[in-house]
Amino acid sequence: MADENRDKVEGKAKEAMGQAKQKAGEFGDNEELQREGAEQEAEGKGQGLMGKAKDAADDIKDKAEEAGRRVTDR
Repeated sequence: MADENRDKVEGKAKEAMGQAKQKAGEFGDNEELQREGAEQEAEGKGQGLMGKAKDAADDIKDKAEEAGRRVTDR
């Protein structure tokens, strides 16, 4: 699995786990667990964004390489 896909998948998993912790904290009236969940969810969102950024960078690199090939093929 490419790094960007791994980041997106792991990020989504962390988000889901964070949301579950928050709900469990709410249900059990545990503010610490709610905070941990919020932090984990935010970390997951950040990791997912990193994966998206890597995707975008790869797309730009591919387009630049393609443009370079077109210029040299002339």
